[in-house]
Amino acid sequence: MKSSLFSAALLSATMLAGCATQTAVEAQASAAPSYGRTIVTPVQAEDSYYTTAQARVGARAEARGAGQARNVIIFVGDGMGISTITAARIYAGQSQGLDGESYQLTMETFPNVALSKTYSDNFQTADSAATAVAMMSGVKTDSGTLGFDRNVQAGNCAASLGHEVESLFSMAEAQDFSTGVVSTARITHATPAATYSHSPSRDWEFDGAVGAQAELGCRDIASQLIDFPAGDGLELAMGGGRSNFMTNEQADPEYEGRTGRRGDGRDLVAEWSAKSDDHTFIYDQAGFDAIDFDSDVRVLGLFEPSHMQFEQDRPNDTAGEPSLSELTSAAITRLSRDEDGFVLMVEGGRIDHAHHGGNAHRALVDAVAFDDAIRTAVEMTDASETMILVTADHSHTMTIAGYAARGNPILGLARSEVGALLRASDGRPYTTLGYANGPGAVCTAADNGACERGDLTDIDVEAPDYQQQSTYPMGSETHGGEDVAIFATGAGSERVGGVMEQNEIFFALAQSLGLID
Repeated sequence: MKSSLFSAALLSATMLAGCATQTAVEAQASAAPSYGRTIVTPVQAEDSYYTTAQARVGARAEARGAGQARNVIIFVGDGMGISTITAARIYAGQSQGLDGESYQLTMETFPNVALSKTYSDNFQTADSAATAVAMMSGVKTDSGTLGFDRNVQAGNCAASLGHEVESLFSMAEAQDFSTGVVSTARITHATPAATYSHSPSRDWEFDGAVGAQAELGCRDIASQLIDFPAGDGLELAMGGGRSNFMTNEQADPEYEGRTGRRGDGRDLVAEWSAKSDDHTFIYDQAGFDAIDFDSDVRVLGLFEPSHMQFEQDRPNDTAGEPSLSELTSAAITRLSRDEDGFVLMVEGGRIDHAHHGGNAHRALVDAVAFDDAIRTAVEMTDASETMILVTADHSHTMTIAGYAARGNPILGLARSEVGALLRASDGRPYTTLGYANGPGAVCTAADNGACERGDLTDIDVEAPDYQQQSTYPMGSETHGGEDVAIFATGAGSERVGGVMEQNEIFFALAQSLGLID
């Protein structure tokens, strides 16, 4: 009898608690601001990748009482896998004379955390183009392509036309948002290009790369930025890639003897500047410093012919170029003037490039600069109306291994608690950080199968140019296929949680803005 009474009481208490929780969630949802956006149905809305992700994020939002956002900022650390975050955390702390292992990056303070599954429609380990499309358009597609669904044929213009998808940026522009893209890579590179372009090949960054396929209706990525038809176009685009916007007869404004790449005669810089009195072009630190971003100015900032400098090398740049934090601050200042809201992407693009070069030092320095930009965004925005989401597009093969003592320099040789070098079975010391493959391979084809791992005893493995040893040789170290992290804070960020498909990120952003169901 007592057991039955206890069970009844427990059931009653559970039901009351459930009702209280449901009421709290409903109250939270009803209290959330509504910005009066129009729900749209993009052309990719029937794609199964889209519908599955839409339902999952919608259910998570309902269960957590997720609110609405006036603005969203997505930070993409290109190639910033979890091992990179861990190493960057330790490096950032140690660089300040603090305990690196217990240090916290800004992104790590965000309350909503998830894992992102990064595979593309056709690759187990994806590239930056397909992953960017997933985040910007809500569908998985084939690696190497931009702005198309899975029916795209890479590099085939005729077969791909008709399979375009809409991006978050085009939807936002159609409803009078202000939009901006910032990257330390070329602004026509895969990640930023996914916001505004459609290209069966991510490599078609300028007209010469498209070649004869232009006659079939495909256009180069740089021209698509200038001609972006959604709304009134991007308010600002700042990064590298100047040569893709200049003709091959135009001298580069910074580097003697260099010219643009375009052979079609289109001076895209001039075309941008001619759009209105507010449109302006800048290419160096002085030009950046001269801009009043708290105005209606519309900025095309192209600070290098190709990618911007690594953060390690930026102080030595000939004409000077702003940091990623400075670019982020300028973008938020400009875009936040719009009462209709804004959408901003900020990419730390060169984390990836350093990893491809087997150069952990530059990867970590860029990752810390990326986190500095995130801190800037947090300080400049109101969490009650702005969602900030931080993630990576994919990982890399960098590992943190061995049994180095607490406090050992993360870029250094592994040492014991008494400072003795730790040694591998070949009797030679090793670094804490290494790569599964890449240019630092311990054995190469030239060794004809007989080689010895290099002795690092007298090597300055913490030097900026040092390439970590890798297991097998590759001219360029590859991406890693494991899940990457998502960190989110602010309005609507409750939509982030658990293990998510990468294309769910699109819905976390777009549903929070009230643009889609």
